[in-house]
Amino acid sequence: MRWSTPYSPEPETVQHLQDSLQIPTLIAHLLVQRGVKTYEQARLFFRPSFADLHDPFLMKDMDKAVSRIEKAIAENERILVFGDYDVDGTTSVALVYSYLKEFTPLVASYIPDRYLEGYGVSYKGIDFAADNEMTLIIALDCGIKSVEHVAYAQSKNIDFIICDHHLPGEIIPAAIAVLDPKQADCFYPYDELCGCGIGFKLIQALASRRNRPVESLVAYLDLVATAIAADIVPITGENRVLAKLGMEQLNSNPRPGIKALLQNRKKIQHTISDVVFGVAPRINAAGRIHHGETAVALLTQYNEEQAQELAVEIEAHNNNRRELDQQITLEALQQIEDLAETNRFSTVVFSESWHKGVIGIVASRLIENYYRPTVVFTRSGEYLAASARSVKGFDLYEALEACSAHLIQFGGHKYAAGMTCHENQYPAFKAAFEAFVAAKMAPELREPELEIDALIELADLDPKVLRLLNQFEPFGPQNRTPVFRINGVYDTGFAKAIGSKNEHVKAFLKKGQSDGVGAVGFGLGNKLHLLQNRQLVDVVFSPEENEFGGKTTWQWRLKDVLAHS
Repeated sequence: MRWSTPYSPEPETVQHLQDSLQIPTLIAHLLVQRGVKTYEQARLFFRPSFADLHDPFLMKDMDKAVSRIEKAIAENERILVFGDYDVDGTTSVALVYSYLKEFTPLVASYIPDRYLEGYGVSYKGIDFAADNEMTLIIALDCGIKSVEHVAYAQSKNIDFIICDHHLPGEIIPAAIAVLDPKQADCFYPYDELCGCGIGFKLIQALASRRNRPVESLVAYLDLVATAIAADIVPITGENRVLAKLGMEQLNSNPRPGIKALLQNRKKIQHTISDVVFGVAPRINAAGRIHHGETAVALLTQYNEEQAQELAVEIEAHNNNRRELDQQITLEALQQIEDLAETNRFSTVVFSESWHKGVIGIVASRLIENYYRPTVVFTRSGEYLAASARSVKGFDLYEALEACSAHLIQFGGHKYAAGMTCHENQYPAFKAAFEAFVAAKMAPELREPELEIDALIELADLDPKVLRLLNQFEPFGPQNRTPVFRINGVYDTGFAKAIGSKNEHVKAFLKKGQSDGVGAVGFGLGNKLHLLQNRQLVDVVFSPEENEFGGKTTWQWRLKDVLAHS
C-alpha cells in the first residue's frame, strides 16, 4: 500500500482551536482535519443534541407529504409502506410502518422480491396495493426515478409519496410529494441523509403536526443509526447528530430485533463498527438469500422471544450467504488465473451458476485480491445481471456510461453499480470496460492508498488523548477512525501469527524504554518476519479499545508494517 498524509492542517488554525478548547495538540489537529475549526463546531461534534436537528418542514414537499398522510389516517384509507430490500430500505420501512401503526391499523409494509421484482418501486407492488384497496404508497429509499411506476399507480387511483436520497433524473415523478434533498430546487440545509434519515424527518414532521416533540421519537433512532452505518453516508452534520443519538439508544434500550442480532458480540458498549459488521450483513442476508420482509418483521417485533426466533432464522440465511460468497470468490479467482487475466486493469468475470444475491460482495472480495474496478456477472432469466465495485478515485458510473451501448440498463454511483445485458454482449462489454479503465485510470490509483492522519510518538497517546479519541465516535465517512504512523518501534519477542491459516499477526510493540502496547494486524500474517528478532519497523495503526474477560484495554489495530528506514 501507498502511505500518504493527504491533508496537514494549518498550524495557526490548530493552535487557535487548541487554545479555545484547551485540548492537546493532536486532538486539535484531528478536529481541524475533519472540518471542526471553531468552538461551536466542536460543541456540535462532541455534544450533538435533538436541538441541532433541522426543521423537517424546510424540506421541499414535506408539508404536502404530512397533509396527505394525515388525510389518509383521518379518512381510514389503506396505506402501503414500500422500501428497498437492503438495510437502508428495510430500516426505513420498519421505522415509518411502526410509527403509522400508532395512529391507524390500516397500514401494511412491502419489500420487493430481489429476484422477481428487482430494485426499487415495482409494478407487482403497485398491483398488490390496488388488489388490497390501498390508496397511498409511501416509497422509502427508492422512487426518485420511478416516473412510469408512479404514473401506473395514478391510473389505479393510488397516490405516491416518495422519500429518497438518490440523485434525481431529469424528470421528477408526478407524486403527491417528493422528499429528496438532492433535488435542485430543495433547499434543505443538509443533503447527505440516507433513506432512513429521510423517513425519520417525515415522522418528525408528523409528530410536530401533532404537537409531539422530536424527543418523543428516540425509540426509532436505533434504526436510523443502523441505516447510517450500513449505507456508508458521511458522518457529518445532521447524520452525526442522528448517528450519535441513535447509538446511545442502541446501547441503552435497543429494539428486541437489533438486540438479538448483537447478542453474539458480547460487548458492554457497541460501536458503529459493531453495527456495520454485526447487524448490517444479517439484515442484508435476509433479502439476498430469502426475502427482505423477514428483516422488517424482525425490526418491528417487540416480543423478545419472537425476535430471537427471527434472528435465528436470519442468522441461518447469513451463514448461507457467507458460504456462497466464499465459494464464488474462490471460483472467480480461479477463473481470473485460468484466463491469464491477473495483469489486466479491470476484472470482469461471469458464471451461469453464481447466486445473484452475493455477487456484489464477491466483487468487493476480488478487489481485496486484485485492486482494480470489478464487475461480476451471473445469469438472471434471459439476461445477464452484474454487480460492480470500484477502487478509490475511479468513477465506475462514468465507465458504465461509456460502455452503455453494450448494456440493457445500469444504475448506481461512483463506487458501486448494477447492470443487465444480453449474453451476446458480454464479450464486447468486457473488452470496452477494460479499454476504458486502462485509458482513464491514473497510475497512482492502481494500488491502495493508506491515508495517515499524523506522524506521532508513543507519548502522544496519553490517557487524556485516548479518552478524547473515544468521543470522536461514531466513525464513518468524513470522520474515519484516526490513523497514525509511528517510526522505529520493535516487538519484545511476543510476535506470532494467528488465525486458522496464520493470516493475522499479534505483537507487543515498544519504542525505546516506553511501556509498550499490544497490537493486532488482521490480514498481516505475511509481515511476521518484519516483527521478529527485535527489528525496528515503521507501523500505521488505529488505537482501539479491546474488551476481554470483563476488562477493557487499549491496543493498536495495525494497518501496515514496513522495515524502518
